[in-house]
Amino acid sequence: MRTREGGRIVDEAAVIARVRAGEPEAYAQLVRAHTGIALRAAAALGAGADAEDVVQQAFVKAYCSLGRFKDGSAFKPWLLAIVANETRNTVRTAARQRTLAGREAAFVEAEPLIPESADPAVAALEIERRAALQAALEKLSEEHRLVVTYRYLLEMDESETAQALGWPRGTVKSRLNRALRKLGRLLPDFQPREGGDDHEAG
Repeated sequence: MRTREGGRIVDEAAVIARVRAGEPEAYAQLVRAHTGIALRAAAALGAGADAEDVVQQAFVKAYCSLGRFKDGSAFKPWLLAIVANETRNTVRTAARQRTLAGREAAFVEAEPLIPESADPAVAALEIERRAALQAALEKLSEEHRLVVTYRYLLEMDESETAQALGWPRGTVKSRLNRALRKLGRLLPDFQPREGGDDHEAG
């Protein structure tokens, strides 16, 4: 699996092999390549202000578990499963639940998808839409929220989503359909960006 890291292509399998062979500094390439999406995942799943701590912890756990990483698998979904776990533990042990407003703010901040040059009115509308989506996601069950987050907010394809969640692909498909129907009722103008359904990635 190859991942773009700051304009360079990282051969994940080769990097993992180097780390396992006693070259821990090679791991920094994987960290750099996946920090952005890991932060977005933690924020989207409710880590709030703790997103950076959660991601740091997840990278440490992933490093310690590299011995159990299956050769030939993609690193990103495996890492994001660890991020999701860490986020769940953090949210559960936090003295109080993050407020919805705090989660929206963290999510919007962690999501650098609106270019600086964008028309302010367009940017405001985009932020408003994302906040509405986040509020609607709050009303879904955890399983439905997870599957929508991975597929659309993190733009992972179906097989990556299945790997990250540890579900069969059929389960991803059926839960995603149910979740989208519910979201459609909560947000009549919600149009998910399609992609990755009909073909296997990488």
